[in-house]
Amino acid sequence: MMGVAVGFILPPLLVRASGTTDEIATDLQLMFNIYAAFFSVLFVFILLFFKAAPPTPPSAAADLGSTLDSNFLLSIKKLMTNRNFILLIISYGINVGVFLAISTLLNAVILTHYPGAHLDAGRIGLVFILSGMAGSVVCGVILDKTHRFKETTLSVYIASIVGMLIFTFTLDCGYIGVVYLSSILLGFFMTAYLAIGYEMASEVTYPEPEGTTSGILNAVVQPFGISITLVYEYVLGAADDRAANLTVVGVLCAGAAFCAAISSDLRRQNAQNKNNESLD
Repeated sequence: MMGVAVGFILPPLLVRASGTTDEIATDLQLMFNIYAAFFSVLFVFILLFFKAAPPTPPSAAADLGSTLDSNFLLSIKKLMTNRNFILLIISYGINVGVFLAISTLLNAVILTHYPGAHLDAGRIGLVFILSGMAGSVVCGVILDKTHRFKETTLSVYIASIVGMLIFTFTLDCGYIGVVYLSSILLGFFMTAYLAIGYEMASEVTYPEPEGTTSGILNAVVQPFGISITLVYEYVLGAADDRAANLTVVGVLCAGAAFCAAISSDLRRQNAQNKNNESLD
């Protein structure tokens, strides 16, 4: 998420909004060279220092799961016949798809109401992501304290819809500071859901490998993101940003319905509790 946040703020700083084609091309080349250098160093660090697994399992349930025989194709079959996981895939894909659509077209939406505010558009994207990182931590603490995964997941989903509505109807207020605030509220819940979705997937699919469930979620959000972005862009061009935003609000409502249909089958928590009881 920090990388996404940097991706919002860095391009407006490095690439001038106006200039000749050659000047913009030079700026883009500089930006790409910086990215290439950074990722090359990061790649070397991963090769040298990244470990295959932590020295100890993160939980008793994970320790139990690591002792089970894992067959990838069998695991995929079980996941694709897991009703809760399928519902989570759809609801997660919709939420993240809307997030990707807004992230992709945020610059165009902001500049429609605040011409010349290229740097502000990047900063709004920055606070959108940073507030979501804070939301992920807060929601993680709530999950640790309450273990109410479905209730927390659904509450965050509904709060994302409310945040999207507030963002929609404050966008044209004429005060860009208000847009900053509404973006912080929207990002706090919508971006936080990205992390919560992984935890919910681990709960309803245990003891299937978390790497597999996370990989499937990451793969599935791509077609959702492309589709919702194309729809958002079409409505934005055919009508206006309010119509486009209300369209994705409707999509989020459908996602919330799928989320509400997930039953509270917390398999990982049950395994954790059983293991603790056996130790006692």
